[in-house]
Amino acid sequence: MGRKLRLTKFKNLSLDDPFFDSLKEGYAEFPKWFARKAEDDLYVVDDDTELSGMIYLKMENGPVNDVAPPLPAGNWMKVGTLKIVGKGTKLGERVIKKIFDTALDKGATGIYVTVFEVHKQLIKLFKRYGFVEHGTKTTDNGVEHVLTRSLTDHDQDILARYPFMDFSGKNRWLLAVYPEYHTRLLPDSILNNEPQEIVQDVSHTNTIHKIYIGKLSLTRMKKGDAVLIYRTSDKKGPAHYRSVATSVCVVQETHSKKDFASVDDFLGYCLPHSVFDEAELRHMFATYGRLYTAKMTYNVAFNKRITRGKMIDEAGVPVQPRWDLKPLTKEAFDEIVQMGQINESIIIN
Repeated sequence: MGRKLRLTKFKNLSLDDPFFDSLKEGYAEFPKWFARKAEDDLYVVDDDTELSGMIYLKMENGPVNDVAPPLPAGNWMKVGTLKIVGKGTKLGERVIKKIFDTALDKGATGIYVTVFEVHKQLIKLFKRYGFVEHGTKTTDNGVEHVLTRSLTDHDQDILARYPFMDFSGKNRWLLAVYPEYHTRLLPDSILNNEPQEIVQDVSHTNTIHKIYIGKLSLTRMKKGDAVLIYRTSDKKGPAHYRSVATSVCVVQETHSKKDFASVDDFLGYCLPHSVFDEAELRHMFATYGRLYTAKMTYNVAFNKRITRGKMIDEAGVPVQPRWDLKPLTKEAFDEIVQMGQINESIIIN
């Protein structure tokens, strides 16, 4: 088992765990604070033996006056305590994704986090996803940076705007994924009729970036385009009812085989965010004459899966051409997204 991000309570953790040593050193009041939070929920990152991360998220309504300058009135979600051991970018992505998922679920209008200067990688990670320097917070423990991210004012950059999407002037596509790969690629989008064991901790293994690899000419898709992920039939019934739209991604970039200087170049690019292991990727590179990749951000999973039948009958998606990589009209895409019952604020336009 790899490291998992899971929900628990403070009372289920031991303050004597060496993981907490640096937090006790950095914050004199940490043991008392920890004890007060006994019944509160938090996320931890661990494997079967070792704690390697914690994330405590807390809603604060109104202005935030203990930072300089104060934060204006709003529904702020504070990243109260955050520590991640190790340099895994995928783990950082999982944490960021969980922060955004929780903020949207709680109706936050903004997020803020306080970080000491020494945690440069953490600051860099937050800034990558649209957090900006706001000011400072000064306590007996020292001076921390205050980083904020608005959930109502949106950046033009795909990552700085994540998870929000703006498809004005962009194309919209349906992209097919076989069932055996779908749940590995998009754990949030597990279907109600799939056995839960396929994903040990649904959504918590998830990362923001995904790489789709195939023989389809993916370079038709351009940066910023919408991608409706379509899980093909599991053959347990007619595709009309068993094939479903599950989620929406945004294209970051596409490549063809010739863009990779070598198999090692290809491996370095694909391994961190693909469902395939090294042996599978090497086999693809050696044997596929046509080979394409699409790097995407995974922005939202549908709360209700939409069948192929509904897409044809209610959204007007034509049966032809084939449902592998298929252009969608804005009207059809919007109708499918609406049927998917996602948080309406996620798509800006």
